[in-house]
Amino acid sequence: MEIRPNRIKRKLANGETAIIIAGMTHADDIDAVGPLGFDGAWLEGEHGASDPADLGNLTRACDVWGMTSVARINLNEQGMIYRTLDRGAQAIVVPHVNTKAEAVNVVEGGKFAPIGKRGLFTSRQGYGVDNYLQVANDETALIVLIEDIAAYNNLDEILTVDHIDAFFVAPSDFAASMGHIGNIGHPDVQAKINGSIEKIVKSGRTAGTLATNENVGRFADMGVKLFMTNTAPWLAAGSAQFKRNAGL
Repeated sequence: MEIRPNRIKRKLANGETAIIIAGMTHADDIDAVGPLGFDGAWLEGEHGASDPADLGNLTRACDVWGMTSVARINLNEQGMIYRTLDRGAQAIVVPHVNTKAEAVNVVEGGKFAPIGKRGLFTSRQGYGVDNYLQVANDETALIVLIEDIAAYNNLDEILTVDHIDAFFVAPSDFAASMGHIGNIGHPDVQAKINGSIEKIVKSGRTAGTLATNENVGRFADMGVKLFMTNTAPWLAAGSAQFKRNAGL
């Protein structure tokens, strides 16, 4: 048996665009969006309901549809990173990576030796894969969140860290860190977000960001290759249209 391919990691390595859909909290939700062609499912473990005990079923549902299971954790701690991988996630999102040392810590927790220091365990993705410890690094994606003004100030150094698949610029915390909580449209915030993306792309690394129907085209034109989008705005827009059509 061969290790399951990581769809997002492979697309990004080939310079292609990958899209992650967020908002699922149950394996049945992933089954519902599985036929829609998204590259991955965002499993929210920082602010949402995805706990380690849930990851087995959530990641199995992703496997059924060939989607990459992308798990955001809530702490840049090596044991948490590789435990999440052990539970079946194919990609890890680590919040508030503000320095080169913090980026290195992500790699050390997410990769087996000789690249990192991930604890030796077969993981759910490795069952039946005889050479899992030798090939797992090739199918494990690491994504760091650039979401603080400190990360912007240290971005040149952060971008020198190898084995990170995407540097994901997150707008809301970015705004808060600049003293503009709840106002991501503030010109200074937008300048730093755009500047971060431009710097990532110019360095030859992969940029990611949260996107909506309204701004995804602009970000694509800037060179962003990894997008996360949420189902909530689509549900809101669709329900509002339905009510209008019903004369309400």
